[in-house]
Amino acid sequence: MEIVLVVAVAENGVIGKDNAIPWRLKSDLRRLKAITLNKPVVMGRKTFESLPRPLPGRTNIVVTRDVNYRARGAVVTNSFETAHAIALGDALRRFATEIAIIGGAEIYAQWMGIADRLEITEVHARPDGDTRFDKIDTKAWEEVARVRNPAGPDDSVDFSYVTYRRRDRG
Repeated sequence: MEIVLVVAVAENGVIGKDNAIPWRLKSDLRRLKAITLNKPVVMGRKTFESLPRPLPGRTNIVVTRDVNYRARGAVVTNSFETAHAIALGDALRRFATEIAIIGGAEIYAQWMGIADRLEITEVHARPDGDTRFDKIDTKAWEEVARVRNPAGPDDSVDFSYVTYRRRDRG
């Protein structure tokens, strides 16, 4: 089962500001849907609450420290281990080959050590922000694909889709 981190990150490492995304990339939202549809998606509470609704066609798994937190349309858990077990079981039931991790920064950091692939949207901008994605360690990760895209009619900036695969763990 592949663990895939899916993230849009600006040139300065910013992924968010005030629990929102500091750019508009409708093209990237379509890509997120294509990558995650019919798969379990794992996210933190703040990421889940920033969505207009649970992501349809996916099992939304929310990780939070708040043991009393409940979320309509999502499975809520309080630990990385439980989230991993729920996501694995869901992926197997769906015959999915991937588990998608979609944020935020703490969730990405927790899953980075077991991730197999990174699907990065490099946002060609340097916005202010309060949430960052750690720099990718090129000793651990190899870039295997890159496609640069000009901003479309519903995009605020140019961007690149970049795929990284974990280098041999041996």
